[in-house]
Amino acid sequence: MEDLAVKSGATKPAQSPAAGHNWPRNNGMDLDLGWVLDQRVNLSAAERRVATLPGRRTVKKDAQAAWLLKAVTCIDLTTLNGDDTTERVKRLCAKARQPVRQDLLDALGMGGRGITTGAVCVYHRFVSTAVEALDGSGIPVAAVSTGFPAGLIPHDVKLREIEASVADGAREIDIVITREHVLTGNWQALYDEMRDFRAACGDAHVKAILATGDLKTLRNVARASLVCMMAGADFIKTSTGKEGVNATLLVTLVMLRMIRAYQEQTGLKVGYKPAGGISAAKDILNYQFLMKDELGREWLEPDLFRIGASSLLADIERQLEHHVTGAYSALNRHPIG
Repeated sequence: MEDLAVKSGATKPAQSPAAGHNWPRNNGMDLDLGWVLDQRVNLSAAERRVATLPGRRTVKKDAQAAWLLKAVTCIDLTTLNGDDTTERVKRLCAKARQPVRQDLLDALGMGGRGITTGAVCVYHRFVSTAVEALDGSGIPVAAVSTGFPAGLIPHDVKLREIEASVADGAREIDIVITREHVLTGNWQALYDEMRDFRAACGDAHVKAILATGDLKTLRNVARASLVCMMAGADFIKTSTGKEGVNATLLVTLVMLRMIRAYQEQTGLKVGYKPAGGISAAKDILNYQFLMKDELGREWLEPDLFRIGASSLLADIERQLEHHVTGAYSALNRHPIG
């Protein structure tokens, strides 16, 4: 995959801290259409890069357990179902507080480390429930917004939905972009939309869901990633989990390269969140390896890396139990909500 050119002479705006968080926010920049339209993806090179990753990177035993525990701290533990209830959300929050059984943590020498998930992600209806259930834990609530998952409600309604979730206590907002803007090449409209979303979030962290499975080409993914970052997205996220194709390593590579190029030009750090279809512990290891290779160790922390998942946590806990006991347990012994 071709590295994306970094333009000379660009100003590098100072990065401000996010309220309630330890990490910086992306202040954005003016839309640079020339930079956006310059983006190209070498498909065959990108495919070779991700195809060879599992064979070149592997971890075993204690090292694998450590990587998986790090992944737990980056999970946005999620329930986004039509049959969600208050009690299900409360159970999910309890699991976020104690994502791995205490006996397993003790056996791994991690019993006193206070390991929690990165966040809990719910619909707006359940934000206040989750905020109350997580009180005192330090775990933020993320709300999906802007007409999730399709994003086809009126723009003013999208902004009111964001504002309502922030008022209810959400510290992170996962917005969905209007895919039509990408498919028609209306980059100014996408930029303006994202800027409005960023402003409506106030002090809340904002993650831009690109719905990459709907964007048709990797070039579109690259350009949409860049425009959303220019408009102030603190994270770029692959998917809603509702598309036909969700997170993949190929899309991840493209988005990580754009994050790197954006940081090189502006000095601003943007986080990454794969979501949808990541359910096996062995799969998340490949995402972690790619993150470290492309962006460095700093992007393995929840400040800059989140994983949108639900069943993934159960499989990680199952793998950790196997590491401790030598035996695999049934998946239904590791409920998440």
